[in-house]
Amino acid sequence: MKTKSLLKVGMIFTVAIGVAGIGGLYAGTTVQDIIKMENKTYPKHSKSIAEFSHKKHVTEYKAGCGECHHDENNKPLSNLKEGDNVKNCIECHSKPGLKPKGKDAKKLSKKETLGYHAEAIHLNCKGCHTDFNKKNKKKSAPTKCTECHSKKKK
Repeated sequence: MKTKSLLKVGMIFTVAIGVAGIGGLYAGTTVQDIIKMENKTYPKHSKSIAEFSHKKHVTEYKAGCGECHHDENNKPLSNLKEGDNVKNCIECHSKPGLKPKGKDAKKLSKKETLGYHAEAIHLNCKGCHTDFNKKNKKKSAPTKCTECHSKKKK
């Protein structure tokens, strides 16, 4: 009798863990529309956090996934589909913030510079926005700091 009860409890526990695991997997791969370009590894932000809209970029601007998401060799991940698990930028561009600046700052290679999270994001976004504006003879895609980051209120 005890064996059957323990077996039932074990099966219920296994199913519950499986459902929770699937829920966690789904939650980790669901594409959010609005993403705050925020990361908890930053000590503090001096400007407001920029927000990114998947829907706007995919629907209005016809941007493909590979325009932002790439592999370790910077090759676009062009075969992504909704629900695929992608890494967060900070997993590879792991140094928080911008590269050190000033006369005493070490000169960094492009690869070293891209190790900084904010540098990698800024380069990617600003480059794409600049290209979009040139191609469309517009100035609608933001390229200046204050167009994505308003001053943070004290």
